[in-house]
Amino acid sequence: MKRLSLHRVLVIAWLALSAISFQIDGAGAGEMAGGSGDLWEVTTKISMEGAPMGLPAQKSKVCAPKEWNEPPGGMDKRQKCQTSDFKVDGTKATWKVICAGPPEMTGEGEIVRDGAEAYTGSIQLKSSEGNMTIRLNGKRLGDCDPAQK
Repeated sequence: MKRLSLHRVLVIAWLALSAISFQIDGAGAGEMAGGSGDLWEVTTKISMEGAPMGLPAQKSKVCAPKEWNEPPGGMDKRQKCQTSDFKVDGTKATWKVICAGPPEMTGEGEIVRDGAEAYTGSIQLKSSEGNMTIRLNGKRLGDCDPAQK
């Protein structure tokens, strides 16, 4: 197994987080029906094969549409990411992502809602630098107005 330096892992993790902005409940850049959305506290934790140690969890607050109608995050211009095959089946949403990079990455994501107030999920990414897993946990904090981001 390939052993990576901490610096290299941090750079790749930053790129992955930039590529997928984790607006998990929909496409944050899209227009929201009625102008209202849900405010989520999103915790992300990255692990990477060959990394000398795990990265600390990151928390952020995201205003996202109430309805699941697109994959999370959308496209990132720096990483040239595209999402596809977005599907919702009951409480589970799945999608695929391809990033032109550098580094080039491909992956799949899955989120499962726990009622209207929480979700868990992960994104599995593969690149020439190694495989990465991003674990996701979301907790709804209340309503938000996307115009006030």
